[in-house]
Amino acid sequence: MQILQDKKIVLGISGGIAAYKTPELVRRLKEHGADVRVVMTDGAKAFITPLTLQAVSGNAVADSLLDTQAELAMGHIELAKWADLIIIAPATADIIARIAAGMANDLLTTLCLATSASIALAPAMNQQMWHALATQANVKTLNERGYLLWGPGCGEQACGDVGLGRMLEVEELVSLGSDYFSDKYLQDQHWVITAGPTREAIDPVRYISNYSSGKMGYAIAHAAVRAGAKVTLISGPVTLNAPVGCQLISVNSAEEMHLQALLFAPQCTIFVACAAVADYKVANIAAQKIKKTNDVMQLELVRNHDIVADVANLADKPFMVGFAAETQNVEQYARGKLVRKNLDLIAANDVAKSGQGFNSDDNALTLFSAIDKTDIPLANKQIVAQQLVSLINQHYLAKQS
Repeated sequence: MQILQDKKIVLGISGGIAAYKTPELVRRLKEHGADVRVVMTDGAKAFITPLTLQAVSGNAVADSLLDTQAELAMGHIELAKWADLIIIAPATADIIARIAAGMANDLLTTLCLATSASIALAPAMNQQMWHALATQANVKTLNERGYLLWGPGCGEQACGDVGLGRMLEVEELVSLGSDYFSDKYLQDQHWVITAGPTREAIDPVRYISNYSSGKMGYAIAHAAVRAGAKVTLISGPVTLNAPVGCQLISVNSAEEMHLQALLFAPQCTIFVACAAVADYKVANIAAQKIKKTNDVMQLELVRNHDIVADVANLADKPFMVGFAAETQNVEQYARGKLVRKNLDLIAANDVAKSGQGFNSDDNALTLFSAIDKTDIPLANKQIVAQQLVSLINQHYLAKQS
């Protein structure tokens, strides 16, 4: 049976140029077995007609909160209860703002308040509008309330600008819809994930480390477990609880993490190297606490093993996903690392930007393969992890086919 078979999906369409893609989205959802009902805002009807969407969905299109016939049976409440999932595509800056504000001044925003179903937003707007502080604040608010964020994509826009803001392509939205209903779409896979910092001892009471909190790696582990994967989490010292259902291997140093990574990598399907591993360790660890006797203290450092490169060079290497936390020239360094370390994918982020990356609850990633890249916009790390896990799986399956 298809994953979307008999699933009840409300497609909310707001007033953006990407609305022209929605008949194809309806058609593809129905091909996968879904029952689709369409709700349109007044703005949406300036781009696509209700009659077109009625024809492809096979259901009457709802476009008015004040439809006297529909409201005889409390139509908006009935529709809100009917839905298994609401997808808003395109989700313009306006509809995102009105939903975030809790408004209910049209049928679509009213549905969002009245439903207990999950709501997925597929943003579509000019790149400057997407990056506007107001839009980002609204998106952050909706993330915190549990809304799903599907996109936006990056590329050329109708206005001629290039950047984040494009609505995801129809096939990507259908795939995300399938993933939502398929809690176990990774059930035949074993993921090994490294997370957190490492600590390189100086003496019995001091060490060298970094600012990694482990939140991103733990979020990936949680998303993979939820999707049905067997997960082995190799973690440096953090203050987080491991996701229920995963195997936790606790380590301290890069050497310990290297040993465990090489032990588990040959057994796994996908290896995600998310840990912030120290590049260097102290050459000679003091047996006793070093006393403050001089104004200057020098430490000799030697390189640690390169965990990612060593796993990627195994004869039976798994599908390899690396991370690149950079402060400048993010794409250049990420693509270089992708090739140099023999990776299938690399997820890069700019940790110099405030509010994302190390120790933050939010993150933004760009996923690079040898031939393309996909942006995952700033959101709560749990949301980012869900999108990242789905994208990794798509690339993995494509490589196997």
